[in-house]
Amino acid sequence: MTIFKERLGEEYLTTAEVKELLSEVEHERAADEERELPYELARSIEHVNRFAVLESEESRELVEELLELEKVDEATAFKITELLPRSRDELRAVYAQERYTLDGDELDEILNVVAKYA
Repeated sequence: MTIFKERLGEEYLTTAEVKELLSEVEHERAADEERELPYELARSIEHVNRFAVLESEESRELVEELLELEKVDEATAFKITELLPRSRDELRAVYAQERYTLDGDELDEILNVVAKYA
């Protein structure tokens, strides 16, 4: 007998938003002395603490601003927000798997938005 789980929903989160959520979980676990922090959770908390550059509100603002641009879809906006590319080459790497390429002006437009937050 196989048990299948139904996917109820899906949403993208930035590392900063995950950091806030995991911080709440960590504080709940710390308040209860009987509950131990599992290894995976501890590693996840360590990861977001190391790599979350922006604050939650800033990262969400950056995503919203990127979504206003023509060639940026939701998944790419979140990827750009996580990586904060500083050069055309770094940004091209984000778009490497897409079926289209961006010209220099489009790349610069995205980089100018990212530069406001980085």
